[in-house]
Amino acid sequence: MDAHEVNRARAKLALFVADVFASVPRKDQQAKSDCYLRGLMVDGRRKSIQAMASRLPDGNEQNLQQFVNQSTWDPVPVRRRIAQRMVPLIGPDAWAVDDVSFPKDGKMSVAVAHQYCGALGKQANCQVAVSVHAVSDTASCPLQWRLFVPQEWAHDPARRRKTGVPEEIGHREKWRLALDVLDELAGWGLVPPVVVADAGYGQNADFRDGLERRSIGYVVAIRSDVTVHPHDAVPTAPPWSGNGRKPQPRYRDKPSPVAALVADQGRQAFTEVTWREGSRGPMRSHFLSLRVRPAGVRSRRLAQAAATDENCWDGVLPDVTLLVEWPAAAEAPTGYWLSNLPDTLSLAELVRLAKIRWRIEHDYRELKHGLGLDHFEGRSWTGWHHHVTLVTAAHAFLTEQRLAPKADTADSPSTRSSTPSRTC
Repeated sequence: MDAHEVNRARAKLALFVADVFASVPRKDQQAKSDCYLRGLMVDGRRKSIQAMASRLPDGNEQNLQQFVNQSTWDPVPVRRRIAQRMVPLIGPDAWAVDDVSFPKDGKMSVAVAHQYCGALGKQANCQVAVSVHAVSDTASCPLQWRLFVPQEWAHDPARRRKTGVPEEIGHREKWRLALDVLDELAGWGLVPPVVVADAGYGQNADFRDGLERRSIGYVVAIRSDVTVHPHDAVPTAPPWSGNGRKPQPRYRDKPSPVAALVADQGRQAFTEVTWREGSRGPMRSHFLSLRVRPAGVRSRRLAQAAATDENCWDGVLPDVTLLVEWPAAAEAPTGYWLSNLPDTLSLAELVRLAKIRWRIEHDYRELKHGLGLDHFEGRSWTGWHHHVTLVTAAHAFLTEQRLAPKADTADSPSTRSSTPSRTC
């Protein structure tokens, strides 16, 4: 937005800030929230505090620095209000779990480490955050964030103390952070219709089991080397001799990688599906769905642990749907997903959900390139969480303006008392 567009939206922004930042106790801090959001939204190549303050008539760099990096206002209630406000507006078809990286120099930015950096496509010095987004085909918005704390930070008291990492925060795997976020959102009264995620999460049997235990449906990407048993495979146990423990039932045939299982089906088994309209016309490809039973030691142990009586476990692994994409121009399948949704779901709807993650790429582009998500130059735990919350608020405000009716009505999302209507 240019400065004139931001100025025209000042009245709506003031109402938005009064609602979303109502938990921030001081009026001067709410005013700084308004100022910071305008700085994020005004056109400019760099969204550091110094650069934003220089563009705003009421921008005071020292005040904004203190507000973001030292103030004690709690960002969690702000994010909660954003989430509760945005979910009914977007009317999500799914929640997308993902992570995003922020390249950094040096060792003193909070939770920075040499690790895989998606922004650069290689191992590099960066921060990583796990996020959950509400997504539909027409809109999306981040709902909550978790900063990933690498193992090296769990036992580095000097850096933790200098950056203000809370004592109770330690290293926790990204898939666990994602489940933590889902639990927190559930505590806010928000439940996902379906969870979608890339192979970094979908590959993990514990993550899929965590969703299953929470009665959450999922469509998650996997790699081609994930092993499965056919749906009709039956575990058997050798005869018991009468001595020692009874042998447990097991699948006697080795599981197959999904790529090998699909190769046996052949291209003729695939069906053309169109899942949405793209900028260049209908998005379509060829897909196949099969019922399978994910294999592997971890899958078997999780299934056994979930049994009512482990000693009487019948050895049957849970079945899920395997979705495979094989584009007409490709020599082999290019995409694989697992889903625990009912097998009565149509192939077209399953494909649409598997593909809906494209919306969060739109989020990240706007959050990073338009709103300066990765431009924060502070080093502290508090500063990072304040900045991410403010960027999320700016993104939510812009999303509301795109979806809102042209004229304010009683159902306008700028009023707290009403339930925002979905306008596409």
